[in-house]
Amino acid sequence: MRAPSAGRTTVRRWCLRHLQLLPVILLVGGAFLDYHTSPHFSGEAFYTAAPMTAAALLSLRATVLAAIGACVADFALLSHFGFIGGSGGRSELAAVATVSAFAIVVNRLMYYSNVRLQSARRVALAVQRAVLPQLPASVGPLRIAVRYQAAVKDAQIGGDLYGAQDTPYGVRCLVGDVRGKGMEAVKVVTVAMGAFREAAEEEATLVGIAARLERALVRERARRAGPERTEGFVTGVLVEIPHGGEELRLVNRGHPAPLLLHAGDVRSADPSEPTLPWGLAELGTDQDRADTVPFPPGATLLLYTDGLTEARNRAGDFYDPGAGLTGREFPGPDALLDTLLTEVSEHTDGRITDDMALLALTRDKGRAQDPA
Repeated sequence: MRAPSAGRTTVRRWCLRHLQLLPVILLVGGAFLDYHTSPHFSGEAFYTAAPMTAAALLSLRATVLAAIGACVADFALLSHFGFIGGSGGRSELAAVATVSAFAIVVNRLMYYSNVRLQSARRVALAVQRAVLPQLPASVGPLRIAVRYQAAVKDAQIGGDLYGAQDTPYGVRCLVGDVRGKGMEAVKVVTVAMGAFREAAEEEATLVGIAARLERALVRERARRAGPERTEGFVTGVLVEIPHGGEELRLVNRGHPAPLLLHAGDVRSADPSEPTLPWGLAELGTDQDRADTVPFPPGATLLLYTDGLTEARNRAGDFYDPGAGLTGREFPGPDALLDTLLTEVSEHTDGRITDDMALLALTRDKGRAQDPA
């Protein structure tokens, strides 16, 4: 299954590397056809395409050279066939010169647009680091890894969220997914992460943290007007790994169940009872309940958003992380997440349609965590 995808990737990379030669090919090919065909055949289309292609692919200098080359080639061939003195020849040369000049303008516009885009990316990256900061590589016997991939190419932040911090009650984590897109979703991410960071240090139980998140998101939704009030709720999973012991606790609010990996076995940590996402508690009467599951040394907990399980191939088949990970062992959480991202990309041929956040925690063997 992977060989065709790998072959397409190789071809794509080869094409991108050689695409910069396209303006030269157009100029040389146009001049060759112009010279070796009937005098009434014109290579004008090739001469105008060359500088426009250079404008989109290359630097200002290369675009100017392509523009000069197009004008010189057209002038030389028109002179060779004796058309340069006629109105048709002058009109053709004027058209090539005009398009060449326009190509230089387009190149500059694209350059300044790219500068603004790079500035926007830096701002987005600063927002991401403020809202979703880099997590520590390890806490006690736990090794932690995180990956974030936005659906919009080159974006740095979207509607998925993650967090992990060491507290007096143990290591507490949150992975969630905001209903909504764009900056409105980022605002909800900010509210949710702020509530989690504060509650994780102060609340004695996961249920208490869940209640704080609910109140914060209800307040946020109340400030919205019109159709925006139907969005802004958050599915998510809260995790608590106590200092000492070999178990962990989970509160799941309408989110895909985490996976527990141990010695090649993969098990889904499904909630004992289904509950509504945060921000929608008024629609039901369910009470939060923390589930306890074993988490022995050598085990890995994988938390993820639905961008992972809803990734489809061209046939419409969803990616199944449980099936893909069964029977396999990884040296650590980083290797696990890198493998997942590679396999999802191959499964979808690189067509990512939803944000994806992955958080993995591995309990090292032979190390006990010091009680707080």
